[in-house]
Amino acid sequence: MNTEKTPEVSSRIYWQMFITFVRIGAFTIGGGYAMIPLIQREVVQVRKWISPKEFIDMLALAQSAPGVIAINTAIFIGYKIKGIRGSIVTALGCALPSFVIILLIAMVFSNFKDNAIVERIFKGIRPVVVALIAALLIWGLNISPVWIVMAAIAGGIIYGTVQANRLKNRN
Repeated sequence: MNTEKTPEVSSRIYWQMFITFVRIGAFTIGGGYAMIPLIQREVVQVRKWISPKEFIDMLALAQSAPGVIAINTAIFIGYKIKGIRGSIVTALGCALPSFVIILLIAMVFSNFKDNAIVERIFKGIRPVVVALIAALLIWGLNISPVWIVMAAIAGGIIYGTVQANRLKNRN
């Protein structure tokens, strides 16, 4: 009896892997760690592509490897199922929705980049972002706020000087 899979069945698994990871990537809000339960449900419980123990082992590897945990997990699962091609298919499937969404947002924002109202909104957001970064530095590094303010003053002076020199060199 011939147990080899036909090319149609073989290529169908790639499509199933791709679609599975596109769905996970498209409908998960909250980043890579939010995807883990969905990936586990799909590949372990629903599709039965890997065992629960294999999933836990791959998750441990994905956490220790550099990069985004969801992409790393997708790569390891794809590799386990179909080797290098499988890892490429699952990684693309996982990353494609985010890429498309960011591309669409960039296209929309590029239409508004010269809009005076949008420009004012972003100028208003800048001080808030700077304040959040300063607060995180104070909290995370346990640095005195005085040092953060001094560094901000020095950075502002350097930035202002560089900008003034650029304007002078243009004229």
